[in-house]
Amino acid sequence: MLTEKIISVAHYLDQVVLWILVILSILSVGMILERFFTLRKVAAQSAKIRAKMRMALQANSVDDFEQIARDTDSLEGRAASYALRHIKESGTKGLEEVFNTYSLTERPELEKYLGFLATIGSNAPYIGLFGTVLGIMKAFNDLAQSTDAGQQTVMAGIALALIATAAGLFVAIPAVIFYNHFNKKVKTIFQSLEAVKELGLAYAKKKGL
Repeated sequence: MLTEKIISVAHYLDQVVLWILVILSILSVGMILERFFTLRKVAAQSAKIRAKMRMALQANSVDDFEQIARDTDSLEGRAASYALRHIKESGTKGLEEVFNTYSLTERPELEKYLGFLATIGSNAPYIGLFGTVLGIMKAFNDLAQSTDAGQQTVMAGIALALIATAAGLFVAIPAVIFYNHFNKKVKTIFQSLEAVKELGLAYAKKKGL
């Protein structure tokens, strides 16, 4: 019977689910740490550029765009450097496309692992729930086959089964929290890059290019 086969599989598959969640947890922690240190560095550099742009706006000096272009350690600085070279060679024609192309090439690197974290965050609870269902099936099957099993045996089996649900939530919650955190950082960085683009356009217009 198909039902008997499913129950027989449940006797060991619930443990497989737990190991899957353990592996996902390790992968998630590794990706979170990698993104945390990478984006922290990029965001710090981006904050410096935003401070320079605020000073340029307060001083009404779009010529500070040249100073930003010298800071090639930051994403915005490199974009400004490419734009400045393009302005000197070709004027404003195609300048926006240069910025947009640069953004498109940098986005995959900034959003690295974010899709996987989102997938873990949305699916780990279901994987844990699947393990819990298998564990409950196993507990009730053991109860049916045992002559001296009582309420304590069933409760112990269900308690063990619920570990899978708890593990799924344990994996999912940090993944969701850090996904949202990293996604916000990436958006802030690209907003800064967009501001550099606007400053570059203003610089080119002032130069009459």
